[in-house]
Amino acid sequence: MFNKGFPIITLDESLKNTSSSYNRVKVFLKCPQGFSEVATYAILGEMSPSTRGAKGGHTFTCPGISNIASTGGCTMGLEKPVAATLVILVSSVIVIVAIFVIQQFNKVTLPSGLKYGIVFDAGSPHTIVYVYNWPAVKETNTGVVSEMYKCQIEETDVVCVIPPPTGPAIFSYDSEPAQAARSMGWCLNKTMQQIPAEKHKATPAYLGATAGMRLLQLENSTTSAMILSAIDDYLHSSPFDFRGAQIISEKEEGIYGWITANYLLGNLRQVCQSYIAEVRNMLGTLDLGGASTEIAFVPMLDQVKLATTIITLYSNEYRIFTQSLACYGRDEAEKRYWAKLFQKSTEKSRIEDPCLPSNYTLTLQLENIFGSLCTAAEIPEKYDPDNNVTFIGTGHPALCLKELLLVFKFRSFYVRGNWIQHSSRLAGFTQPKICGDFVAFSGFYSTMEALNLTGSFSMHFFHSTVQSFCLKDWNQVQQLLPNVIDSSRRAYCFNANYIYALLVQGYKFDPVSWTRISFQKQVKHNSIGWSLGYMLNLTNMIPSENQVIQMPMSDAVFTTLLFLFAAIVLFCSIFICMSIIRSV
Repeated sequence: MFNKGFPIITLDESLKNTSSSYNRVKVFLKCPQGFSEVATYAILGEMSPSTRGAKGGHTFTCPGISNIASTGGCTMGLEKPVAATLVILVSSVIVIVAIFVIQQFNKVTLPSGLKYGIVFDAGSPHTIVYVYNWPAVKETNTGVVSEMYKCQIEETDVVCVIPPPTGPAIFSYDSEPAQAARSMGWCLNKTMQQIPAEKHKATPAYLGATAGMRLLQLENSTTSAMILSAIDDYLHSSPFDFRGAQIISEKEEGIYGWITANYLLGNLRQVCQSYIAEVRNMLGTLDLGGASTEIAFVPMLDQVKLATTIITLYSNEYRIFTQSLACYGRDEAEKRYWAKLFQKSTEKSRIEDPCLPSNYTLTLQLENIFGSLCTAAEIPEKYDPDNNVTFIGTGHPALCLKELLLVFKFRSFYVRGNWIQHSSRLAGFTQPKICGDFVAFSGFYSTMEALNLTGSFSMHFFHSTVQSFCLKDWNQVQQLLPNVIDSSRRAYCFNANYIYALLVQGYKFDPVSWTRISFQKQVKHNSIGWSLGYMLNLTNMIPSENQVIQMPMSDAVFTTLLFLFAAIVLFCSIFICMSIIRSV
């Protein structure tokens, strides 16, 4: 409607009820001279100077239309195209915001995949190959490592070795160093089948040799170097990223065993597995190998100054006491025990042994007793390594323990090729007082398993069980352990009593602290030993992969949609602005 107070367009009466067209907009005009007032649409903009009527050829002028519009007295709503443009503009803005939200908040972190690592544990009893894996994206610089496969190298894996090796340990190939390397072929092939082929070149492999090779290195450094060199060449020809064969130190062996046990038992912080622990909950570790034994634990606060090692794992620092005793491993201890029996006996060809089952005899060459560095100081006069000695089992547990306690007083220690006497225990080191819980593995566990003594138990129960076993004759032992080889089952009485001497007379466990030892082999299908700790430490030096983020839209799609709707917003804004300007 036209507002009052503004000029009214008038028409001649001859044009009553006619229409006039301008710019495609039909306008019905009413004038006050005799006509009733009707609705009309205001015409924005100035009309042409004249418009001709449809009837009678009358000419009329329309001055003042622009005044009506410009003074605001006569307006109408936005045209439909402008309103539609505004809807498109708002919708486009909403779409742009939605694109940003979807792209930023719906992204997904893809599984990073796995990395693999291999450790050849060249121990004194045998060599075991362990395959580990861990997420490619590490937490606080340390991989969350799990054992996925292991393969034990047996003597049967070696074909036509002359002379035959004395055991599957690599140091036993001192007469044929190249064969030490080839003995690993079967397990190496099995390992290749466990790791995806595309991961072979990126899989690091390591060989760590322990006390047996440490002793060989002291006895004959040239031979030990040749064995390691042959292994190095052989494993470098494999598809894996072999990073070298080395002899790990006594301290490293103890520390890596401590890391393994505490990692598997949940005492080290593993974000991916939700392992959370504090230093006060750390377990001590006891490892019994063939040539050495290790102890490691976190001392009490008032004795922390006695800690020998500081390590960092998962951004936490630990102060640990660790000690490795060369020549106190099970195999070397047995040789030292036999050497003492030989020295004490007046009869040098047949000697009673209270630690062997009754009705059992064991014949050995003297070379098998005195050919070790650990017994070299006990070599008798007129020694002939080819002579034989026969040990006759008497099955006397009390006498067995008495002899072992006399032999192993832990007052002399094998250090760098020499036996050193010390008034203080542990080769001049002052061991902190035993505290906390301990886990005993390797040789400790295998003996206790044979006696059905795994887990924790009292010292009294241990003594009664060992006594019962040691009183059995050889036939009874064979029936009790039908699936165990003779060299193992004939030695369990000696092993058990030696373990007691080592723990009580050596490491000073008492009846109370004894009950805090748990004899275990595995935790969650992972073997307890130094090799996993070794790999955990090495993952600190293996670069972590970047996380892979999957976005809801690819970069190309995201950019295209963003550009498209931004262009629509820009176009709509310009159109609306120009329409407003034209209306002014």
